[in-house]
Amino acid sequence: MIRKLKIFFEMIKFEHTLFALPFAYVGTILGAVTENHALPTWAQCGWILLAMIGARTAAMSLNRLIDKAIDARNPRTANRAMPAGLLGTAEVVLFIVVSFGLLFWAASQLNRLALELMPIAVFMTVFYSYTKRFTWACHLVLGLTLGLAPLGGWVAVTGTVSPAAFVLFLTVALWSAGFDIIYACQDVDFDRKEGLHSIPARFGIARALGIARTMHAVTLVGFILLLALTDLSWWYLIGTIAAGALLFYEHRLVSPNDLSKLNAAFFTMNGVLSAVVFVFTFIDLVVVRSW
Repeated sequence: MIRKLKIFFEMIKFEHTLFALPFAYVGTILGAVTENHALPTWAQCGWILLAMIGARTAAMSLNRLIDKAIDARNPRTANRAMPAGLLGTAEVVLFIVVSFGLLFWAASQLNRLALELMPIAVFMTVFYSYTKRFTWACHLVLGLTLGLAPLGGWVAVTGTVSPAAFVLFLTVALWSAGFDIIYACQDVDFDRKEGLHSIPARFGIARALGIARTMHAVTLVGFILLLALTDLSWWYLIGTIAAGALLFYEHRLVSPNDLSKLNAAFFTMNGVLSAVVFVFTFIDLVVVRSW
């Protein structure tokens, strides 16, 4: 059983929860301070953590299940747990059911709106995995799905959706879509051969990287816009400037003729970026204001 769990967590890349979890807590803290003029409770933070674990685990498990046959044909993914026969369909389905159960339980402990909006999150996690079969806009769908993390954090502590929450949602969505475009560049030849859709496969790697740069430029605009819509101050601005530097460096790591550093650009830089934005938001809204 422990071996199976280890294989499962490796399959879903559990550590990559760090991409979305910091932004979920950015939405949590920012929403609580902006709308409630108070910090979120420890209980709320705990339920949000469980909701994120449930949602992210279900999403990745679904993706691996739905793409099992495709992964088996792709040399880059053929060694994943399901195509390699390390996990069976029934086992993964069980993990999915348990994960969605955890998400439902956690949402029910927060507020009515969080519970009412949960079906949207479930739909998006299922829908995304099919989009590359019919549209190159699949990256945008993934972005909108991951953007639900900070929006969910905001809703969880406020029970409302405000313009600032929507800006945060779109900002994280564009950031996510941009880095997914970069990640998809490594599968251009396979996607074209299989008739799968992506921005790199449709427009070529050079134009795809240009589209990703544009999305990340707009991401920075979104982060800055939050300064005007909330009580964030210059501490948060420092974090935004650092995030901009990280995005610039991320795009310096890859080029149409050299994708050898793609994993560093995708995994390392984006994990650090989300942590940086959270840390400076936390300093701004929690640490500094408690002095």
